[in-house]
Parts: sequence; C-alpha cells; structure tokens
Amino acid sequence: MSEVKVDEDIIIGQAGDRDLVVDVLRPSSTAGLVPGILVLPGGSWFTANRSGLKDRLGISLAEKGYVCVVGEYRVASEALWPAQIQDVKSIIRWMRTNSSALGIDRSKMITLGKSAGGHLALMAGLATEVVEFEGDLGNNGVSSGVTAAVGIAPILDMAWAVGRKDLASFLGTEPSPNVIKSASPVEYVGGNSPPILLMHGTSDTRVHHSMTVNMYQKLEQAGISADLHLYAGQGHSFDADPAFTQSIVSEIDLFISRFVLIND
Repeated sequence: MSEVKVDEDIIIGQAGDRDLVVDVLRPSSTAGLVPGILVLPGGSWFTANRSGLKDRLGISLAEKGYVCVVGEYRVASEALWPAQIQDVKSIIRWMRTNSSALGIDRSKMITLGKSAGGHLALMAGLATEVVEFEGDLGNNGVSSGVTAAVGIAPILDMAWAVGRKDLASFLGTEPSPNVIKSASPVEYVGGNSPPILLMHGTSDTRVHHSMTVNMYQKLEQAGISADLHLYAGQGHSFDADPAFTQSIVSEIDLFISRFVLIND
C-alpha cells in the first residue's frame, strides 16, 4: 500500500457562475508517469458531492498507484444539458494540460463514475465527435479523449430517465427525442469506442441493471473490449459497502492493467 498525497479544493476554471473544483489524490512516490483517473460522483443530477467517492474509491485507487482527480459538474439547478458533459470534458483537458505536474501519463486517461456520474464517465468515453459537448471552459484545443471508461450502476439510456421525479430534469422539462438520444451513452457505441468496464447490482431498484446488460451486449456486438460484473442481490449503493469496495477497486485495477497498460 502506497501513501497518498491529497490536494483538496483546487479551482481549475469557471463553470457558469461558479468555480469548478477538484480534489487530487496521488501516490507519494511513483516510478514515472502513471494513468490518471477522473472520478465523478452521482446524485441524480440534483447534487454532485465528490466527498463520498473520494473517500471510498479515489484514495484506494491512489494507493494502487494511480493519480485520481475527483471532480464535480454543474447540476440541474445550475445549468441544463450539455453543461454537465462540458464540465467533465474541461476537467479532462485540465488533467492533460497539467499532466506532467500531476504525474499523469497523458496517453492513459480513464473516466470513472457512479450512477449519474457513470452516465457522464461513459459519455466522455464514447461521445468524442460532438463539438457541442466540448464547451469553452479552458484549455481549448487539448484533447478530451480518454483511454477507457468505467461505470458503476450507470444511467445509459436517457429515455428511461426522462420524467422520473427522483431524477433532476437536467435535459429540460420536455426534451426532444433528439436531445434524449444525444444524451444517451448507449447511442454512441461504435468501432472506435474505448474499453468499457460496467458494474451493477442485480437488486438495484433505482437504476435497473438490465440497462447495463443491454449496454454490454451492444459493446460486445460492436467488437469493443468490455467487462461486465453483476453483483447478485445488491442494490444501488452496493459500492459503499466496505465488503464490496475493495473488490470494485481490484476489478478496476485489473481492467486498467488489461486494457490501458497492455502495451507498457
């Protein structure tokens, strides 16, 4: 286990009317540059509190030798879509721009998110050709592409989410079919998609695991490297259970070693 250096509340730019803030967790010593992981919290687009994932996944992954940037994004009360993915992509560009100072190998960038954060992590990995999603929040011209993406109980088809009162209407009150489709990660699966890791509990009553299974099948049909881990009998917050947290971290570590570090 490596000691972890934690730098909190780093302002990386402006998102609308407020600062965009991240925490950076990194091993105290590494042998050269290492992969960078952007960790994105859930919160149904009502909130995006980064402290929970920082404590249970960010620190553990930094102990494994990765540089973790635990980020945030504007929620529905602050801005409508596509502000959320613009914020995420701006963090990726900031990580790549400052990769040497952060100790990150800029060619090895991974997005990781839970629930609504999983939606954004997968959108960042898959929706790479949409100019509107890039935004204008800094470091323009720097790539926002990632090498792999990880979703824990992610929301992957926004047609399922529209109109639900337990999810914020971040697409607007009456989004068009085109907006719904364009905000759905499942619609972007194609031959150039990066490796994807999906994890879900089969007793999740908040985000049904069938959405994740469907996504995996579509990735497999497209010939994309993808891993799927289903946790029998587990609900939406299974990743917060210490009995599962270390297993999840180990699976992410193995996934990165197989698909990101494969050429090292």
